Amino acid sequence: MIEGMRLRPVVEADLEVLDAAFNDEDAIGVFNWGGFTDLTVWRKRWAENRLLTEEKSVLMIDVAEETIGFVNWGRNMTGPIGYCYEYGISLWPSARGKGYGTAAQILLARYLFAHSPVHRIQATTDIDNIGEQRALEKAGFIREAVLKELAFRDGRWRDQVVYRMLRTELPQVSI
Repeated sequence: MIEGMRLRPVVEADLEVLDAAFNDEDAIGVFNWGGFTDLTVWRKRWAENRLLTEEKSVLMIDVAEETIGFVNWGRNMTGPIGYCYEYGISLWPSARGKGYGTAAQILLARYLFAHSPVHRIQATTDIDNIGEQRALEKAGFIREAVLKELAFRDGRWRDQVVYRMLRTELPQVSI
């Protein structure tokens, strides 16, 4: 699908780009923008664990050695001992609308199923984020539910759409 795309761990040089993105609504994207936040959190987490833990992790997305965004995931407890991963993505403005989101989400799904015993991964997105919904569907995710007024963004509560992929539903497509 996308030749030369890879996911990789965050390196120290990426922290400046992440800081800049999270301080700019256009860079992080309207659906990921939650206002200005404490940017030292990224650096503290990176110094502590390189943004890779069993609970919450981040990988950068590269295409032909150029960083175009990041993916993240975290554990979502589903019972006393069960969990799934919930994940998200943010592409830099120049990378949006080119199919990179679909390819990155397939790569992340493959990575999570290959390196953990998790059986379900899911993504929740704003009901107005049609681009992300298309990318998830193209990546093989199944639309499962609309959660009414789940997320607060831009002054009001907004509906969210939940997409899922089970281990047995991982598409066998080349990227």
